[in-house]
Amino acid sequence: MPHRHEDWLAQARRDLQAARHSLTTQDYDWCAYQSQQSAEKAIKALLRLHSNEKRGHDLLKLLKELKPILQVPGTVIDASRRLDKQHFMSRYPDSITEGFPAEFYNEKIASECLADAETVLTFVEKNIS
Repeated sequence: MPHRHEDWLAQARRDLQAARHSLTTQDYDWCAYQSQQSAEKAIKALLRLHSNEKRGHDLLKLLKELKPILQVPGTVIDASRRLDKQHFMSRYPDSITEGFPAEFYNEKIASECLADAETVLTFVEKNIS
């Protein structure tokens, strides 16, 4: 039976795959959300590896839990900071003043979110293996 951190990492990879697919189908808001989800689950996988099970969606807060364990590069912190905005904004109309989330996303934004998720996932994978 796999360790639970492996399950979280597998789902993070799956969410990243879904984000890539959403980018190709021009579902840019979903690409942004799935990118955030991939990063969140990847960080939680690393925390679980170190017996630290945390709840919540705030990537920066989750990364702070890693400080006693390992050094988190600035590139991962910056990517997480950008992705943190996607958890609600990409899905809920009341997260913006007017309109609905999909109107605010385009290929460039979605691609940036995907790249940020890849940065976080790569960091996690290097520290799990």
